[in-house]
Amino acid sequence: MRISLNAVRPFDPWGNPLCTCPFKYGLNPYTGCGHKCLYCYITSYIPDAFNPRPKEDLLDKVRRDLEKIPRGAMISLSNSSDPYTPPEAKLGLTRRVLQTLLERGYRVIIVTKSPLVLRDLDILQRHRGRVAVQITITTLRDGLASVLEPGAPRPAGRLEAVRRLAEAGIPVTVRLDPLIPLLNDDVENIEEVVAKAAGAGAKHLVASTYKAKRDNFARLAKAFPDKAPTWRRMYFQEGEYFHGQWHAPREYRRRVLALVAEIARRHGLQFNICREEFTDLNTPGAYCDGSHLLA
Repeated sequence: MRISLNAVRPFDPWGNPLCTCPFKYGLNPYTGCGHKCLYCYITSYIPDAFNPRPKEDLLDKVRRDLEKIPRGAMISLSNSSDPYTPPEAKLGLTRRVLQTLLERGYRVIIVTKSPLVLRDLDILQRHRGRVAVQITITTLRDGLASVLEPGAPRPAGRLEAVRRLAEAGIPVTVRLDPLIPLLNDDVENIEEVVAKAAGAGAKHLVASTYKAKRDNFARLAKAFPDKAPTWRRMYFQEGEYFHGQWHAPREYRRRVLALVAEIARRHGLQFNICREEFTDLNTPGAYCDGSHLLA
C-alpha cells in the first residue's frame, strides 16, 4: 500500500534510471532557490524558481510524515532547493527541520552551496555518524562563479566550510557538478578544485556533466554567447536526448569524467559519478549521495 506523505517524499519521483543511489527520502524546506545558478534544473518545473519562499506549516507536515517513516531512514536536504538558501539566515527553518529529523533518529544528507551550514555545526556535532554534508564547488575562479552562480556564496567560503566541517568530524563530499564544456571542464580547474577539496579534508568527490534543458541552456547562452554555438552543436546535434534532458556526446562525457576520477584518486578521495552511465569509474562501495559516509 502506498503511504501518503506531504513534505518528506521518496527521492527521485521521476525514476531516473541513471540514479544508482540507495533509497532515501527528500525534503525541501523552501520552494525555489535564491542562488540563481544559470545551469539550475528546477526552473523547468518550479514556477518563479529563483524566488525562494518557505513551505507553509512545514514543521507540522514533517512531524506527521515522520510518523509513517521508519527511524533510521535517510533523508536528503535538499534536491529541488538549497536548504541554506538566503532567507534561511533569518528564518531558521532548515535548522528546526534538521533538529527534528536528527532528534528523532533519522539519518540526514545535507546538499548545499552555502557556508551557512556552519551555523548549525552544534547540531551536526551532537549527531555525528548520522549526518553528512555535500558542498558544491564548480570552480574556485571568482569571476566565473559570479556569473554562473550569481546568488550563491563565493567558492572560497564554501571551501572554508568544507575545512571546518571536516575538522569537526563531519564527513564531507565536494560536488564538482556540473562540468560545463568550455567553462569549468579544463584540467587546471578540475585539478584546483579537487586538490583544494582534499586539502580541506573532504573524503569524497562527485562529478557529473551539464545536462541541457531549454530554459537553463538559454540562460547559459545569454551569459556566454561566444560558447553558445559550440554548445548547440554538442548538445542538440551531436548529443543525445534522454529522460527529458540533452546530454553531451558520450565520448566527451566519458573522457572528462575519467579525468576527474583519476585526479580524485590521486588526491586520495573516493569518487562517484552522478547520473551518468560510466559506473566503472566509481569507487566500490561509495555512492554519489554520500550515504556510505553515514553510520
